[in-house]
Amino acid sequence: MSDKVQYISPDGLSKNPAFSQVVTTQGNGKTIYVGGQDAVNAQGEIIGREDIAAQTEQVMKNLQTALSACGATFDNLVKLTIHIVQGQDLYRSFKVSQKYLGNLKNPPAITGFFVPALARPDFLVEVDAIAFISEE
Repeated sequence: MSDKVQYISPDGLSKNPAFSQVVTTQGNGKTIYVGGQDAVNAQGEIIGREDIAAQTEQVMKNLQTALSACGATFDNLVKLTIHIVQGQDLYRSFKVSQKYLGNLKNPPAITGFFVPALARPDFLVEVDAIAFISEE
């Protein structure tokens, strides 16, 4: 990856292979902001009602589609924000997301929240993202 994007896990902070503590971008490039993705497919149907794993799968597919539309992949992610409805199984959601993120050389910085509810009662998880494509 270009030196225009740095993934940093500095001494003094925990090091976890699933996420970076800090990501910086600098120089010319394209920053992509992906709004909150829920478990809604292209036909507007909610996928996986009452199933956090199925919803996470759809959310990750939606995120992949959004990034692809901008010429990016999961490798270009610098930040993810994850909202999970309270009472849901974080591990089941994490396990699904790792199919998409688990092999990244430089995982993005991630912030997670448990929330009382999302925009619709059937939504269990929502993810928004920031990606950066540097100009070589």
